[in-house]
Amino acid sequence: MFQKILIANRGEIALSIIRICKEMGIKTVAVHSTADKDSLHVRFADESVCIGPPSSHLSYLSIPAIIAAAEVTNAHAIHPGYGFLSENASFANICTEYGIKFIGPSATTINKMGDKATAKATMQSAGVPTVPGSDGLLTSVEEGIRLANEIGFPVLLKATAGGGGKGIKLVDSPELFQQKWTEARQEAVASFGKEGLYLEKYIEAPRHIEIQIAADQYGKVIHLSERDCSIQRRHQKLVEESPSPFMTASLRKKITEAAIKGVSAIGYEGVGTMEFLVDKYQNFYFMEMNTRIQVEYLVTEAVTGFNLLKTQIEMAAGKPLDVPNLYPKGHAIEVRINAEDPFNGFRPSPGKINHMHLPGGMGITVASHIYAGYVVPAHYDSMIAKLVVHGNTRMDAIAKMRRVLEELVIEGIQTNIPFHRALLEDQTFQQGNFTTQYLDTFDFSRLSSVE
Repeated sequence: MFQKILIANRGEIALSIIRICKEMGIKTVAVHSTADKDSLHVRFADESVCIGPPSSHLSYLSIPAIIAAAEVTNAHAIHPGYGFLSENASFANICTEYGIKFIGPSATTINKMGDKATAKATMQSAGVPTVPGSDGLLTSVEEGIRLANEIGFPVLLKATAGGGGKGIKLVDSPELFQQKWTEARQEAVASFGKEGLYLEKYIEAPRHIEIQIAADQYGKVIHLSERDCSIQRRHQKLVEESPSPFMTASLRKKITEAAIKGVSAIGYEGVGTMEFLVDKYQNFYFMEMNTRIQVEYLVTEAVTGFNLLKTQIEMAAGKPLDVPNLYPKGHAIEVRINAEDPFNGFRPSPGKINHMHLPGGMGITVASHIYAGYVVPAHYDSMIAKLVVHGNTRMDAIAKMRRVLEELVIEGIQTNIPFHRALLEDQTFQQGNFTTQYLDTFDFSRLSSVE
């Protein structure tokens, strides 16, 4: 087992990794920007190293600074968490060159699955259903229009290096193709430094279903069933749950088998998530693979009792998996608490937290790095907490989450708590009859009734 792990991340996930390492008897190193010098992950780690100014490109995305921090502290492994460098093949490769274990898949595997066009081709060759579209990157607007006419509008233009909803544009007609092409390329370059685009058929009224997998170094792959991540705003997930209210036993069998088939085909190692779009007829299509721990991993832990972070570290150290496929017991729901103002277009709301109270009770998990007096920086993602509840049934979980949101107090900044409270009171959500477009028609004026 590793004696010391450097966590190349910040916020909640860095703090969660530190806690697991402490339980496993592993020393930890926190890296941080100057903006995060008072963050809890810095306080709770055994050692900390400042790696740069607030800008992510000069700190959390600075490979030389992170490698230097690992060398000076004699860290044996690096856990990248999610976001930042977690799916950066060059970073994984450099870790290997310096004799530091990257807790995640190999650079070769990240390259196969990190580029969405390559990932799609890989899954097609493995026999996993994929969304109709281009076989690779588009070479011109003319090629895109021709292919879009063949498969039928509407279509999506998607950045090959995309993530978090960046570089995705819906195109309804040939007349709009040039405009959307330009917008998607500009956004892709600004967000990822790559302008490559590919094209997919737009699946109408889809569910976003993802399968959590774990794979050891010896070829064993298991699934931990599904999460439903269909509640999204601008392609950003806000609520996740397991099991999906849309799922049937037959669909679960087919989609988990496809996920394992795809992961096995690339010789994957570590934890990861296969993401699918599922239409109203229960046809499913591979969308992408996240070669890292997911933000919503706690949902799966709640319904399976399986410690994903601990297993991720153990597998990286060479321990084999010794568990079968796992299925949900009861029902879990997670909501993401963001520092943003839902009454003003979800505008970011950084600033000082003057007072806070966290909820408690059986079957409740609060994952957060904030505290009274903490200043939420304006430089990073707006998520400041995750609330996870577990109940015997979906309605039990909804009732518990409604109580938890009433009890949660965060003062000094605006948060999206009113949005979540209004959502949980919505009959359509309670019935489970939603798709990824659900929030496009949601009545946001209802937020005032729960403020």
